Amino acid sequence: MKAEDTVMTAEEKNNWGGKLIKSPFGLGLDIQTKYLWRGMEMMTEDSAPVLFPSVNYSYKGLFVYAMGGYSINGKYAEVDLGASYTLDNGLGIAFNDYYYPTVDQQEDEYMGGGKHTGHWLEAAISFTPDKIPFFATLSNFFYGADKYIDKEGKEKQAYSTYLELGTYYDFLNYNRLTFTMGTALNKSCYNGYAHDFSVCNLELKYTYNVTFKSGWALPLNVAYIYNPVFDKSFVNFTANFAF
Repeated sequence: MKAEDTVMTAEEKNNWGGKLIKSPFGLGLDIQTKYLWRGMEMMTEDSAPVLFPSVNYSYKGLFVYAMGGYSINGKYAEVDLGASYTLDNGLGIAFNDYYYPTVDQQEDEYMGGGKHTGHWLEAAISFTPDKIPFFATLSNFFYGADKYIDKEGKEKQAYSTYLELGTYYDFLNYNRLTFTMGTALNKSCYNGYAHDFSVCNLELKYTYNVTFKSGWALPLNVAYIYNPVFDKSFVNFTANFAF
């Protein structure tokens, strides 16, 4: 081997002289006509389309992300951080921090806030097997602003627990029809802290992937959503840009 064969070109080295590798980072931008999450309306007044910019890092089964949520009319804001790890068999665990500065406004501080905190901390386990058209997620808000007032007038942590089960059917070109059922397992934010077990999210979604010659795909989907707890239904469009 000649000496010059071992020298990297400028295009093959990074600024520290290391060999260039495929970036483990990704960018995303989701657009929703109405912000719906787990069957809940996240903007019940002054509703407007919402943009979700995000950056993520992935390595093998590890996935770390930071995501924002901002309505185009400036009436809503959200900042989320999270990390998950998924095994080869589809079993995963995740921790998420959902922060809503629009909830407590000036009384809230991102790094503090005390009882006025806008943070909702969540732990979740999931199962997404490759060979079976099935997925399941169990999540719980274990700390933060998820509180309710009991019969004695005292504020208590609700520990809202959500179980989601779903199945899907795939078509050519990775198009997919998905059915999801979400249930609240206790008195929680998903049912207005007024019920025990309740079905709060029924969703039928069709995803169409627009494919380009470069191999990049743009998933577009429309979902029909019905929330039996509040007896409300919605039709929502979402576009998922991922880079």
